[in-house]
Amino acid sequence: MRTWREMRGFPLAVQLLLVNQLGVNTGFYLLIPYLATHLGENLGMSAAVVGIVLGVRNLSQQGLFIIGGSAADRLGARGVIIAGCALRTVGFALFALGDGLPVLLAASVLSGLAGALFNPAVRAYLAQEAGERRAEAFALFNVFATTGALVGPLLGSALLLVDFRTSALTAAGIFAVLTVAQALVLPARKVEPSGSGVLGDWREVLGNRAFLAFSLAMVGMFTLENQLYLLLPDGAREATGWDGAAGIVFLVGTVANLAFQLGITGSLKSRHDRARWIAVGLAVMALAFLPPVLAPGAVPVLASALLLYLGIMIASPFVMELIPRFGRPELTGTYFGIFYVVSGIAAAVGNTVVGWAMDAGESAGRGWLPWVCCAVFGAASAGGIAWLRRRGALPAPTEPAREKADA
Repeated sequence: MRTWREMRGFPLAVQLLLVNQLGVNTGFYLLIPYLATHLGENLGMSAAVVGIVLGVRNLSQQGLFIIGGSAADRLGARGVIIAGCALRTVGFALFALGDGLPVLLAASVLSGLAGALFNPAVRAYLAQEAGERRAEAFALFNVFATTGALVGPLLGSALLLVDFRTSALTAAGIFAVLTVAQALVLPARKVEPSGSGVLGDWREVLGNRAFLAFSLAMVGMFTLENQLYLLLPDGAREATGWDGAAGIVFLVGTVANLAFQLGITGSLKSRHDRARWIAVGLAVMALAFLPPVLAPGAVPVLASALLLYLGIMIASPFVMELIPRFGRPELTGTYFGIFYVVSGIAAAVGNTVVGWAMDAGESAGRGWLPWVCCAVFGAASAGGIAWLRRRGALPAPTEPAREKADA
């Protein structure tokens, strides 16, 4: 299989990070999608308390990405990745062993902080290790991440036939194995000082107006990606009357990702600049939400999912490849961290709008409203990236980071 051939062409550290992402997503989706049900039905907590526990986990992760990115730059990505996986092990184990609210809140904070640590650190390490083959490395990263996002819920559903604690302990065990593997295999790299303090690093990145504009323009990508877990499953269930229809959407998308991701990235890499393909990918993601508007039924929803996955496959590797090129190599982790903070906040606002459109569309008999809303988000993001590209504000993938990035 081409995936394995491509994987073997990278250093052992990159190979481990790819397998690591498969394990991370498997462990995460094995547990988190079923956590709310466990808290509400098994532990008898109110909806408000469930919301607090889940919100604390999300806030701990989204709000602290910048900490994880800075830690990767200053302490070395290897140590931060290991620490993040170890914290996720403890956090998920607490979900299995604790029933009281203080323990569950501690588990939420630890599991969220873990993600804030290893997510930017993994991407920074991968970008540094892959060198000029970043696009291919991040394409593989996308394949392994998507596969884990499919395997996790399936494994979680099977383990829930035993009980939630078995599922949570299995997830904790996966992260424990990853922690040990990283400690044994990932080589330590010399950390180059940035030449300023943490606040100085943040000011430098936040002062890069082109980078901030790029991060905000990517709101469409993150908002539309999240519809794989919100609007598309809802549309599939409504079209078929079957709760399991959402699983078919994920399965088809994962198969498409495995079959086409590497070919798409390899084919597009040498044709025009990467920014053009990011804009094209976002435009395809926008078009993905039109089939259910034009015709009802399961086939348009499936076509929507396939187009959405196609757009992600086009854009995502080049987005990840581009981020480190906005600034100095010493600040790669900080750039990834702030990118995810900015994009995460923007995407949260976008998801709120989509949720409102779903409710408003249902009450007014306008089922097309959330789909059109998503198409507008994608089109706006594609237009934003195309505008930045025309202005020359985006760094080219073959040149060093530019000091004029905030021109």
